[in-house]
Amino acid sequence: MATSSTALSIDKVTKRFGSLEALSAVSVDIARGQIACLVGQSGCGKSTLLRTIAGVEDIDGGTITIEGRVVTGSGVFVEPEDRNVGFMFQDYALFPHLTARQNILFGLKGLGRAAAAVRADETIARLGISALADRYPHMLSGGEQQRIALARALAPQPHVLLMDEPFSNLDRRLRDTVRQETVTLLRSLGTTAIIVTHDPEEALSLGDKVVLMHKGKVIETGSGDAIYSFPQTAYAAEFFSRVNRIPAHRSGDWLDTAVGRFPAPCGSSGAVLVYVRPQSVLLDTQGVAATVMGRTLLGEIEEVSLSVSGLETPLIMRTSARCGLDVGNTVQVKIDPHEIMVFAADESARSALPGV
Repeated sequence: MATSSTALSIDKVTKRFGSLEALSAVSVDIARGQIACLVGQSGCGKSTLLRTIAGVEDIDGGTITIEGRVVTGSGVFVEPEDRNVGFMFQDYALFPHLTARQNILFGLKGLGRAAAAVRADETIARLGISALADRYPHMLSGGEQQRIALARALAPQPHVLLMDEPFSNLDRRLRDTVRQETVTLLRSLGTTAIIVTHDPEEALSLGDKVVLMHKGKVIETGSGDAIYSFPQTAYAAEFFSRVNRIPAHRSGDWLDTAVGRFPAPCGSSGAVLVYVRPQSVLLDTQGVAATVMGRTLLGEIEEVSLSVSGLETPLIMRTSARCGLDVGNTVQVKIDPHEIMVFAADESARSALPGV
């Protein structure tokens, strides 16, 4: 529900492209100064939602309110240039024939020339990009282009900054650095920002609020800690980490599985699936017997595939310890009972990610 501290309120927004419902009654509130991440697989509707906020796309139902002003809905449509919304595109969209400073000035056409020059210089100084100001885009690295695009989007001091996959064009090492610098800057400025990403780790690490979308709908929202540690749906559990799906049978207050017995949480009944992340599978001499089917070194961690009697698919264990296991070894494993997640079998089947 929108409050006086709400910067952006999206209420039951629907958007159709022909017979395709790209957004289905989407509702999200973003507080002032909050960084929210829209995350989901390609085609889930996150970029479409961003474009409706910006006013690049109209909607077929619902309302979008920015700083208490309805900008779309109820017979109202405010043009993009009048919404005071910053938009940073995935490819940065810098004008190749303009210098970095001129690109920043381009977004300040609403100010007088003198005021725009002062604002541009303030933004350049704040972002620490003075050395880049007179260079053209082709003279800049990917990370430098990203900083100029960010400066151009921030210079008008928008109510909300929209960022569409802003780090996807950078290599992994540079991406981590630029991402952290960007978030630090946004927080220091108190900027309200919405970042679209398809990367679960990026969403969890960046967002004060994480909004998981699937097939045009919001599946779950919450802090990164909450949505990862206590997912409310099987889809969320699978999206944010790899999981082992273990069939279970409820007997009173207990869940019986091929890898042990666990307390049954309230609400679980009938056939259920116990979800277990690979790092919650532990070697233990008091555990059940398992045969090593394979092992893969993944840098800091090692992944071990284990065959357990009663399970149709191998149990995957990940550990930072070098266990010295070989294919064919017999070991004993157990599951940390505090780390299990339980979902109805039919929900798990409906929510399963392709290829998982």
